[in-house]
Amino acid sequence: MPKFQDFIASYAFDKRLAWYDAVGSIAHVRMLKKCGIISSSDEKKIIKGLESIIKDAEKGKLPPAQEDIHYAVEKELIRRIGPVGGKMHTARSRNDQVALDLRLYLRDEIIRLADLLNALQQELVSAAEKNIGAVMPGYTHLQPAQPVLFSHHLLAYAWMFQRDKERFSDCYDRVNVLPLGSAALAGTSFKIDRNFTAKLLGFASVSENSMDSVSDRDFAAEFLSCASIAMMHLSRLSEELIVWSSAEFGFVRLADEFTSGSSIMPQKRNPDVAEIIRGKSGRVYGNQTALLSILKGLPLTYNRDLQEDKPPVFDTVDTLSSCLEVTAAMLASLKINPGRMLSAAQNGYMGATELADYLARKGIPFREAHGVVKNLVSYCVSSGKVFEDLNAAELKRFSPVFSSEVLKLVLPESIVRTKTSYGGTALPSVKLQIRKLKKLCFQK
Repeated sequence: MPKFQDFIASYAFDKRLAWYDAVGSIAHVRMLKKCGIISSSDEKKIIKGLESIIKDAEKGKLPPAQEDIHYAVEKELIRRIGPVGGKMHTARSRNDQVALDLRLYLRDEIIRLADLLNALQQELVSAAEKNIGAVMPGYTHLQPAQPVLFSHHLLAYAWMFQRDKERFSDCYDRVNVLPLGSAALAGTSFKIDRNFTAKLLGFASVSENSMDSVSDRDFAAEFLSCASIAMMHLSRLSEELIVWSSAEFGFVRLADEFTSGSSIMPQKRNPDVAEIIRGKSGRVYGNQTALLSILKGLPLTYNRDLQEDKPPVFDTVDTLSSCLEVTAAMLASLKINPGRMLSAAQNGYMGATELADYLARKGIPFREAHGVVKNLVSYCVSSGKVFEDLNAAELKRFSPVFSSEVLKLVLPESIVRTKTSYGGTALPSVKLQIRKLKKLCFQK
C-alpha cells in the first residue's frame, strides 16, 4: 500500500510547471513590494533566489521532489535565501497559485500549437500548389461522386486547421485571465494590486470572483475540446492517407520512414504513422472526458480532485504536438500518382450530375432531369457501357434534348472546369484559396 504522502503527491507530473511557478512568484513578489507589504530588500533577495531557480530549471535541474512543484519551489527558495523566502507566499494560496501556473503554461502552449498548425497548413498549401492540375474522384459515402482537383481536397484540410487556429485563439482569451490574488477562495485582507500583477505577467484581465477563480477549470476543458477537434481533423486526414495509399486506390505513396513492414510478410508497407495518429485521437478524446468527469460533481470551491486536471492537459499537449509535427513531415514527403487518380475519376458515372444540369439548362425541371439521367445510368450499367460509349440515338431514347456534344461535358477535366461557383473546385477558385491561405499561414 503506498504511503499517504506519496499517494497525494503531484510532483511527478506538475514538475513541468516549475518555470511558470517561479515566474508567477516573481510578479507576485514585485506586487507585494509595490503595495508596501514587503520591503525592497526582501523583494530583491526573493527575486534573486527565484531567478536562480529559473536558471536551473531551464537547464533541466528542478528543485528536489516535494508534495507538489509549488511547495518544492518555495522550500528550495527558503533553502537558498533563508526564512525571508517564506514571505513570498503572503496574500496568496496554493489554490490561486496552481490556477495561475496552469494558465501561464497553457498560454504558451496555445501559441506553440498555433505555430504547429500553421506549419501543417503550409505543407498542405505547398502540396496543393505543387500538384495543382491533378484530378481525382470526390466521394460521398466513400462512393465516387464528382471529379475534383486533388489540390481542392487538400485545401479542405487547410481550412479545417484554420478553424482550429481560430478556436485556440478564442480559447486563449479565456485562458488569459489572472486568478492570482483570489487566495484560498475569499480573496485576501492585504491591500494588493491584482491589476499590477496582471500587467507584469501579460494577462488581459483579472478574474471577477475569487471563488470562481480557484475552482474554474473551464479554460482547461475548453482547451481540451479545441485539441479534440484538431485531433479529429488529423484523424480524418490520416484515414484518407491510409485509404489513398492502399493498393486498391494507389493515389499516393507515403515515404518509407512513415511506413513499416510486416513481421511475416516482407512485401508490406503498412501506413503505421497515419494509423497511430488516427488512434491517438481517441486518447485525446479520453483526456477531455476525464477532465469533464473530474469537474462534474465538484462543489465550490477548491477540491483536491482538481490536482488531476494536469495529466490530461499535459498528455494532450504532448500528443497533439507530436501528431502535428509528424503529419506535416509526412505531407512534405508525399508522392502522388495523378494518372491513377484520373483513371479512377473516369469510373463511376461521375458525369451524371453534368448531364442532369445540361437538361436543366435546356428548361427541363431538375427533378425530372435527375430521373432521366438515373435511367440512363441504369441502361449503361446493364449494357456494360460508359457515357462515352453512347451514340446520339441512344441518348435521345432518354431525352430528345440530348445531343452527342453533351458527352464532352462528362470528361473529368471538363467537369472540374465548370465548377466555378465560389469555393468550388475549378482551377481559378483553387488558386484563390491558395492565395488566401498563404496570407493566413505564411505571413505572421
